Amino acid sequence: MLDLPEDVPLKDLSDEQLVELYRGGREEAFTELVKRYQRELFHFLVRFLSSRAAAEDVFQEAFLQVHISIDSFDTSRRFRPWLFTISANKARDWLRRNRSGPASLSAPAGSGGSAPASDDDGQVAFVDLMEADLPRPADEAQRQEIRELVQRTVALMPEHLREVLLLAYFHRFAYKEVAEMLGIPLGTVKSRLHAAVATFSQIWKQHYGELDAQ
Repeated sequence: MLDLPEDVPLKDLSDEQLVELYRGGREEAFTELVKRYQRELFHFLVRFLSSRAAAEDVFQEAFLQVHISIDSFDTSRRFRPWLFTISANKARDWLRRNRSGPASLSAPAGSGGSAPASDDDGQVAFVDLMEADLPRPADEAQRQEIRELVQRTVALMPEHLREVLLLAYFHRFAYKEVAEMLGIPLGTVKSRLHAAVATFSQIWKQHYGELDAQ
């Protein structure tokens, strides 16, 4: 059990320390974890499911599972990949229950977590080439339009390509972490990411290619 003074601000603790505190009976530590990941995880789920209502439901399911499984979490590992693994599994479950496809393509992509991923050698990953195919917006209204069109493009991608793109690109997980989260070999992560970039580019040009000339 983690031994910390009661007056230590929860915001100053690591995710793993918060887990230890919650196991020890500090319920406010769990609230801090939810608050800490509310924005990023919700954006991930909106992009994955293309439905704000579905994202809200899956967000709740994911943290309920965290609560149920908290004793099995190894605090020598990072909490964030574990949380996203649970969330991605819950999102896939939702998609299986709703085989008709995403409920909406109009949910905004938001601005969080949009920096490109880095490969193991520290270089910017090849997925950042995706941005080269997008028109450069001149003002905030155009930027918002591009964000929404990117969200729609991602929503049209196959599920197995969409999830690897979101995890590696939008949320900047290392390739090795993505491999562990999805239970696939590292080489498969890289090949799927290559395919995801190509698919994104193809869908973008098919639906929104006229914007490139503006």
